[in-house]
Amino acid sequence: MQVPNQPLADRMRPMKLDEFLGQEHLVGKGAVIRKMVESGNVMSFILWGPPGVGKTTLARIIANQLKRPFFNLSAVHSGVKDVRDTIEKAKKQQFFNQPNPILFIDEVHRFNKSQQDSLLGAVEQGIITLIGATTENPSFEVISPLLSRCQVYILNPLSKDNLLQLVQNALEKDVLLRQVKIEILEYDTMLQYSGGDARKLLNILELIVNAEISDHPQKEKEIKIKIANKKVADIVQEKIALYDKNGEQHYDIISAFIKSIRGSDPNAAVYWLARMVEGGEKPEFIARRMIILAAEDIGLANPNALLLATNCFQAVHMVGWPESRIILSEAAIYLATSPKSNSAYQAINDAQELVMKTGDLSVPLHIRNAPTPLMQELGYGRDYKYAHSYEGNFVPDDFLPKEILNKKLYDPQDNARENELRQRLRNWWKERYGY
Repeated sequence: MQVPNQPLADRMRPMKLDEFLGQEHLVGKGAVIRKMVESGNVMSFILWGPPGVGKTTLARIIANQLKRPFFNLSAVHSGVKDVRDTIEKAKKQQFFNQPNPILFIDEVHRFNKSQQDSLLGAVEQGIITLIGATTENPSFEVISPLLSRCQVYILNPLSKDNLLQLVQNALEKDVLLRQVKIEILEYDTMLQYSGGDARKLLNILELIVNAEISDHPQKEKEIKIKIANKKVADIVQEKIALYDKNGEQHYDIISAFIKSIRGSDPNAAVYWLARMVEGGEKPEFIARRMIILAAEDIGLANPNALLLATNCFQAVHMVGWPESRIILSEAAIYLATSPKSNSAYQAINDAQELVMKTGDLSVPLHIRNAPTPLMQELGYGRDYKYAHSYEGNFVPDDFLPKEILNKKLYDPQDNARENELRQRLRNWWKERYGY
C-alpha cells in the first residue's frame, strides 16, 4: 500500500453540512450557520474553538455549498501584502449579482493590528465575506473595529462519540484504509493522544496503519491489523512530539502549569513553563493565564500577586523571546510560593448566583444617586451617612437591598493577610455578617 501524498485527514474532509460531525448548536437543524447557508446570505464571522474541531472544514463546506470562490490565508505565514493581493483578486471576481468570495483566515488571532486593519474596508464594503478561525478568545486578540463587523461562534470540543464515529467513517469510507482489514480493539490511547483533535486522531490512525504495513511483506489485502492501546503508545511516542511546536496543542501543558502554581509547587511550575518555552508558546498567552490565576487562586492572601502578574504581562509584551523566559520564571515562582485564597473568586460566584435567584432588587433609597431636584424630593440619597464624617472613616449602614440584608458573600480564608481583614470586618460590623 503506497503512502498517499494526501493525508487521511484531508481525504476524509466532509464537503456537505450533513456530513459534518459535531457542533449541532451551529450546523444542526434550525441552527444559525445552517440557516445562513440555506438562505445563501452568509455574514462575516469568527469561529472560536480548540484545534481539530472543524473550523477550516466548516468554512470550506460553506464556500462549496454556496459555490463561492474560496481564498485561504494562514495568519502565521501571511502579511499585509498577502491580504491586499487576495482582496484585489476578490475584486476581479466580482460580476453582476455574483455573491462575494469567502476569505478564510486561519489563526486570525496571530494577525497584528495593521494586518487586521487591512481587512476592514473589504469586509465593510462587502468585497469579501470573512471567516476567521482562532483558538484564542477573540475579545483579547481581534481588534474592536473588526470584531464589531463579525459574529463570533464558539465551537465545542468533539465528544467521544463524535471521535469514534470519525474513525469508523475512515475505516469504512476511505479509499485506501478499506483495502486493509483493520480491527480496533481499544480506543483509549488513540483518543488520549489526539486530545480531542479530529485531525490529529486521523493522523494517528494513519500513522499506525502505515507502520504496520511497512512491517509486513505480505500483499496489502492479506494484511490484518489489530490496534490496541500498547501498540498505539509505542508507535505514537516514537513518531509524534507531544507538544505542538506551533502552539496549537497547548491545553494540557498550560493546565499542568496552572495547577502546579495553584498547588504551590514552583519546581513543577518552572518545568511546565520550560515545556511551553521550548514549544514556542506565545509569552503573552502564558502571562495572561498567570494574571487570571493571581486573582482567582491567590487573591487577597497576597494582593501584590496580581500587580506582579500584570507587570509580567506588560514586560513580556515589550521584551519578547528569549529574555521573556526569565520574567515568566520569576512570576511563576512568585505565584507558586504565594499563600493561596480563592475568596474573591468565590465571592463573585456567590454574588452572581444570588442575583440570578433574587432578580432585580431595588437599590435602597438612601444610597441612590440624586442628580435632579425631583429625585431629591422622592428621597433619593436622603439620610445617606458619609463614612468620612465619622470616627475611623466608618459608620454602620445598610448597603444591600432589604430582601438580602446581612447576606455575607465575602468569606475571608485562613491566611495572614485575610485574618487581618476578618478582624477588621469584625470590628466594623460586629455580629452583623458573622465575621
